[in-house]
Amino acid sequence: SDLTDDVWLPRGRRYGLLSPVLGTLWVTLVAVLIAGPIGLGAAVYLSEYARPRTRRIVKPIVEVLASIPSVVIGFFAIRFIAPEITEKIFTNSPSNNLLVAGIGVGLLTIPLMTSVSEDALRAVPLALREASYGLGAKKVTTVVRVVIPAAISGLVAGLILSISRAIGETMVVFLAAGGSGARPTTPLDGGITITSAMASVASGTDNVVGADNTFQSIFFLGLVLFLITLSLNVVADRFVRRVRQKY
Repeated sequence: SDLTDDVWLPRGRRYGLLSPVLGTLWVTLVAVLIAGPIGLGAAVYLSEYARPRTRRIVKPIVEVLASIPSVVIGFFAIRFIAPEITEKIFTNSPSNNLLVAGIGVGLLTIPLMTSVSEDALRAVPLALREASYGLGAKKVTTVVRVVIPAAISGLVAGLILSISRAIGETMVVFLAAGGSGARPTTPLDGGITITSAMASVASGTDNVVGADNTFQSIFFLGLVLFLITLSLNVVADRFVRRVRQKY
C-alpha cells in the first residue's frame, strides 16, 4: 500500500513508486526525441551522402563522443542547458528539472544511435540501391523507400539500445533533474529517476542507513529497473526477429 504514495522518500518512510518511474519515462522520452531523429539523420548522412574521406574522419569522432563521461554532460546540463535554454524558454520552471536531464541524456545517447544506425545502413547490399536507381528512383527516394526499410531491424536495435542507455543513465539525472521525490506531472517538474533514486539513497552522510526499509528500497528499485529493461528487450527481440532480412 505504501507504493501508491505521491512521494518517493525512503528515509522518511514514503515509498511512492510512481515518482521515480514517471521521472524515468519523462527523461527517456525527451532523450529519445532528441537522439532518435538526430542520430538517424547523422547515420543516413554518413552512410549515403558523405564522401569516403569525410566518413573516415567523422565516424571515429562520433564513436569517441560516445565515451564522454556522463558527469561531464551533467555539469554541462546544469551550467549551460538549464540557464541558457530551458530557463529562457520556460521562465516559470525550476532551474533543474526532468527536461534539462532529458536533453543531457539525449546528447549522451546521440553517438550511440548514430554509430549503430550507420552500421545497419552500411550493411544493406549495394545491389538494392543499384536496382532502385535502375528503376529511375532519385537518391532521396532510394534512401527513404529502399535503404531504411531494408535496415529497419538494425535501426530498431539501435533505438532500443538508446532507450536502454537513457533508462540506465544515473549521473546526468542525479545532477540535473532536481532530485525532488514528488510525483512529476510534466517534464518541467523537478524529479528523480529509478537510477538517481538509488544513487540518492546510497549517498549522504548516513550512507544507506535510514528508517525501516531504506536499505531494502535500493534492491527493490533495482528489481523494477531490471524488469523494465528485460521487458523492453524481449519486445524488441521479437520485433527484430519478425522484420529481419538476411542478404
